[in-house]
Amino acid sequence: MTRLILATRNPGKISELKSILADAGVPHELVGADAYPHIPDVPETGVTFAENALLKAHALATATGLPAVADDSGLCVDVLGGAPGIFSARWAGRHGDDKANLDLLLAQLADIAPEHRAAHFACAAALALPDGTERVVEGRLTGTLRTAPAGSGGFGYDPILQPDGENRTCAELSAEEKNAISHRGKAFRALVPVVRELVA
Repeated sequence: MTRLILATRNPGKISELKSILADAGVPHELVGADAYPHIPDVPETGVTFAENALLKAHALATATGLPAVADDSGLCVDVLGGAPGIFSARWAGRHGDDKANLDLLLAQLADIAPEHRAAHFACAAALALPDGTERVVEGRLTGTLRTAPAGSGGFGYDPILQPDGENRTCAELSAEEKNAISHRGKAFRALVPVVRELVA
């Protein structure tokens, strides 16, 4: 069984990706980057989600000699011209401070009427092989931003994005419900046939 490395150390994301790929029947051993603690994190210097995903996937594939899957994702708010976008995880200045990021974004949108609070989660998922082969696919989840967080599931901006057609936020959905409609779920399901094609 070929080992496939997921280029993240985020336990929530590792669990989510394992679930999505396993449900899709990908017969590979899936491990997170935490299985290789000696490999440094890759700076996300790209200017698009796709560029950042490829940077991370290539770095891990090169360092380990194994196929690597990476994603980059974020929240894109219409009225902010697509921001936070690639800066979603560090919108408030410190990488990964979900509460600070949420609080800042809600403050920035405090005067914005409900009809102008459209936003979407975007995800680019990349597969890179040690020989340099690469593929990228993308997924999107559209919705509206709430004025206050709701729900305790998920992570990041999940507590404030209410998907179109839903009356709950992403953080109020079960893991199964969220995976079925999420940007990451869509991107990684689109990546499954690519993995089947390129990874023995």
